[in-house]
Amino acid sequence: MSARLSPKVDQPEVKQPQVEQPKAPPQKQERVLIDIEDGIATVTLNRPDKYNGLDMPMFDAVTKAAKALKKDRSVRVIILCGAGEAFCSGLDIKTVSRNPVNFLKLLFKPGRKISNLAQDVGYLWRDVPAPVIAVTHGYCFGGGLQIALGADFRFSSADCEFSVMESKWGLIPDMSLAVTLRELIPIDLAKELTMTARRFNGTEAKAMGLVTRISDDPMADALTFARELAERSPDAVAASKLLFNRSWNATDKVALDWETKLQKKILGRANQRIAVARNTSSPEKPWQNRREL
Repeated sequence: MSARLSPKVDQPEVKQPQVEQPKAPPQKQERVLIDIEDGIATVTLNRPDKYNGLDMPMFDAVTKAAKALKKDRSVRVIILCGAGEAFCSGLDIKTVSRNPVNFLKLLFKPGRKISNLAQDVGYLWRDVPAPVIAVTHGYCFGGGLQIALGADFRFSSADCEFSVMESKWGLIPDMSLAVTLRELIPIDLAKELTMTARRFNGTEAKAMGLVTRISDDPMADALTFARELAERSPDAVAASKLLFNRSWNATDKVALDWETKLQKKILGRANQRIAVARNTSSPEKPWQNRREL
């Protein structure tokens, strides 16, 4: 038997149902960006939509950046700045206070450690051997000011606004200002700024001694200064930072001991010999990575 052939019938086109593609999870914003070029590390606080306010991820990111750069012996200078319209507006108290445990985390001091997490964001920059230049603009309030005070130098625009703002919220500064502020201004001025929480601009901050340099373009000037520092022996620069940090408020005996101790660590070493060569026979001789002090 032969099969009967069915007449050809045009079938209507069946549209396949559209399957909704799963949405990619939102990208987490990196709180701190680090860019290293020619031995100069630029560390950027990166929460511009909140004026770089300090939430818990920002606390963690700043401390991790300081610890990582402390170990990197190829880094010669660090520039610390803020993305967007401000350097740092201080503690994001609304976000942090959503979980009361956060305050315990910030103030807990483990073991024999000298500082807690809240203090680390400012204090740890003092322990980084490379010099740190904070570039401030917009707002530099509360914890933001304390981060900047942890740096070795502060370059600012004249219209940057500063404040030791904690007393506005019924608090005291607790991010290492008790160590860093005393090196820069007299005690009566420190008390005034802390008790009143008043705001002042970069020009007044320079007159007080809180700011190293006022500039129309503080970032450009900071880069110029960073390149100048990078031309010096990394051992001598790091030893100079350590010398003054350890001796500034010390007794004469302690200060003189630190001079001798550090000089012994760099005298006759590779970078000291290179410094001599660069000033005599080989001006382009490259530096070696910073040695441990």
